Amino acid sequence: MTVSVYDLFSVGIGPSSSHTVGPMRAASRFAKGLGSAPVSARAVSAPAVSAPAVSAPLGSAPVHSVRVELFGSLAATALGHGTIPAIMVGLEGYEPETVSPETIDERMTSIRATSTLLLAGQWEIGFSEDEVIRKPLTVKKQHPNALTLTALTSDGEVVSSRTFFSIGGGFILEEGEPPPVLTADVSPYAFSSAVELLELTTRHGISMSEAMMRYESSAHSRDDVRDRMLHIRDVMVECRERSIERTGTLPGGLGVRRRAGEWRRQLLIDDPDRSDRFAEDWVNLVALAVNEENASGGRVVTAPTNGAAGIIPAVLYYATKYTDAGRADPDDAAARFLLVAGAIGSLYKERASISGAEVGCQGEVGSAASMAAAGLAEVLGGTPQQVENAAEIAMEHSLGLTCDPIGGLVQIPCIERNAISAGKAVNAARMALRGDGVHRVSLDEVIETMRATGADMSSKYKETAMGGLALSVSVNVPEC
Repeated sequence: MTVSVYDLFSVGIGPSSSHTVGPMRAASRFAKGLGSAPVSARAVSAPAVSAPAVSAPLGSAPVHSVRVELFGSLAATALGHGTIPAIMVGLEGYEPETVSPETIDERMTSIRATSTLLLAGQWEIGFSEDEVIRKPLTVKKQHPNALTLTALTSDGEVVSSRTFFSIGGGFILEEGEPPPVLTADVSPYAFSSAVELLELTTRHGISMSEAMMRYESSAHSRDDVRDRMLHIRDVMVECRERSIERTGTLPGGLGVRRRAGEWRRQLLIDDPDRSDRFAEDWVNLVALAVNEENASGGRVVTAPTNGAAGIIPAVLYYATKYTDAGRADPDDAAARFLLVAGAIGSLYKERASISGAEVGCQGEVGSAASMAAAGLAEVLGGTPQQVENAAEIAMEHSLGLTCDPIGGLVQIPCIERNAISAGKAVNAARMALRGDGVHRVSLDEVIETMRATGADMSSKYKETAMGGLALSVSVNVPEC
């Protein structure tokens, strides 16, 4: 199926879409569903036997406590990725799209001081983050990012127990829940492969951005789609500007200095006229700024994940500042760029994975670089075949990229890796525009290769902080 840009580009909080945004969504859904939760007749310690369930409102079957269990990658990097605070705030009913970082700080201060939280924003229960159960070596079959939330009465009876999987990019699935089917997939412009997408452009004589626009227009008006794309662009810009104004070191204990603000001040001196000669420096700056904001728990756009959130904003900056089409009409260029990036991102989401815990960093920054390269190729005037080639080049040279965050934090090598991959995307687009769109390796083939490479990759290189730089670099990061 085709993943809508409305789902692929979402607004959330850092530092991780799969380890922060997804768990918060799962916890919020769990808490809000407790009002009509079935009440099990057995206690937690009783044998696993069937028991009739009775529908009862929370008021008549009060929840005394909530047990949180984390599995696999979600457990391995929970401390560095802010997973537990995200779940706690989610249990209070907050959503990543609307909660502010300041509200999270305020609620966490209160919860830690009182050892209580407001379940679904209504019922006070005891809760301590020290009681969260982490099982990094227990990996669920469906996905390595898993959490189970269990609501209990004071007598230990189960009110509700649900397991969720955070499958990348902030998307979640509940155990036993089929993948969502989008109503827009009835559109004649739906596609599930790059071959199908190219066939659409050829059959109708349209660009790739127009093909994606017609797909989205099956569920939304064209004006609404354009406004959505520009809103996403604006949130990216706000994130960049907010980060540039901040100084000091990033949280977490690694002592990583914020560099974006100082870089910008120096670039304004070195490049007052915005010469093309400094384009790469500005691209690096934007990528660093966005990912520094993400690492500090700020508001970002998952594009397609938080760990890769800086690549698309950085290349989009290049598209609007250093291309003829971008200078002439930056809004139109931004909308077309993001529509094409979304079309390519849909292919990675459905045909492989955008989860670092599932396929390594090739699924995050590799996918983002591929999406950005395609978007830039479109703005540069590339044919659909050249756009597809740009996406292929960027991923082909991201294959095998591991996810090995030092200290379990989305800082080293993540922040610089976004800048490097943004430059790779610009180069891939320019290489594709020098050709005629004919190339030996197709985008579908490279996506399948990425999926297979991720399946073969050792788990220690898939967002567990148990291999690579995370193991080789000596750090002293406290677990609290």
